[in-house]
Order: sequence, then structure tokens, then C-alpha cells
Amino acid sequence: MKKYILIFLLLPLLAFSQKIDSKEVMAVKKFQKDLDKEYLDPKETPLRGDNFKNFKKHPFFPIDMKYRVVAKFVKTEDPKPFDLPTSSGKTKSYREYGKATFKIDGKSYTLTLYQSLDLIKQEKYKNDLFLPFRDATNEKETYGGGKYLDLKIPKGNTIVLDFNQSYHPYCAYNAYDYNCPIVPEENKLPVEIRAGVMYEDIYHH
Repeated sequence: MKKYILIFLLLPLLAFSQKIDSKEVMAVKKFQKDLDKEYLDPKETPLRGDNFKNFKKHPFFPIDMKYRVVAKFVKTEDPKPFDLPTSSGKTKSYREYGKATFKIDGKSYTLTLYQSLDLIKQEKYKNDLFLPFRDATNEKETYGGGKYLDLKIPKGNTIVLDFNQSYHPYCAYNAYDYNCPIVPEENKLPVEIRAGVMYEDIYHH
């Protein structure tokens, strides 16, 4: 009898956890759909010529909630502006905003989050944070220069990093027209982040 009572008690919990997951998964699916839509739009796409004509959709890693992590967030006190090198050999002005520490498979990692000093002058971007990172999938299943993640300033001392929503810089597809920030050395992870956009046969996938 106790066994059946336990099953009945667990069923609402399972339904509740699936509901939470589906909301998170839906957010990733929306990100994927929006990214494909952007690249298919002639006014927004970084693709040119045959690359644009042949593009159907991005290849993505399977959605994996292991790569949606709640990180401990520590804001940087009195950050100084600095010049971040870019793919064209120029620089862009950023400042460090804080550090996010999280665990994947029981191991702890820390990444630095930045703010673009140009973008935060605009009202719609004033709460935006920029997370460029590299990991062990680069030059294999993802772009050699790394990937980006867009975030908002958190209200408390934690921040959600959903690597399922990580994407490649425009330079991955068009190095001539775009000038992309290079991932700082401190944001190179020694682990595979098998989430977000992949970089294999994008134009004919």
C-alpha cells in the first residue's frame, strides 16, 4: 500500500518538473527559430551571395538542460574601461561587469561578463551583458573563434547561463563585412560545451 501512495505523491511532482522543463525548452526553441529567421532575412543576415541563397537553417546541438546552469554572480567593483581586440585587428571599448561561477559535471568554472560601452549608451541595451567564451568543441563542431551568449544584468547574486542559446559571431560566416570581439584568454573553458549552434555545413544543412 505504501508503494502506491508514494507513486501517487510523485506523479504531481513529475508533472510539475516536466512543466518547468518545457518552459525552458520552449525558450531555447524560440531562440533557435529567431536565429534562423534572422539569417533568412535579407535585411539582417550576415550571409552573402550563394551562402545566403543556400542557407536553410542552423545545425544545433540537441537541447540539453545540463548546459543551463545557475551561476553564482559577483559584480566587479569599480571596473575600468578597456579595449577588446577584434577580428579585424581593431578594438572595441568594454568594461568588466562581473564574474559567473558554475558547475558542469561536478567541476567548477568561472567566466567573465562584459558590457559594451557603445551599446549601453542606448536605452534598449543598457541592461545587456556580453559573454564571449571558448570551449573544447571549437574548431571541431563549433567555430574556432568561440561563441557568444547574450544576458541581462541579474537582480540578485545568481545568473542563469543557458548555453543552449549560445551562437556564433557574424565573423564565423562573413569575415569581410564584420568586426567581432575576440574571446579573452580568461574565458577559455577546458571542457566541451555541447550546446547551442554548431558549425558544420551551415549553408546546405
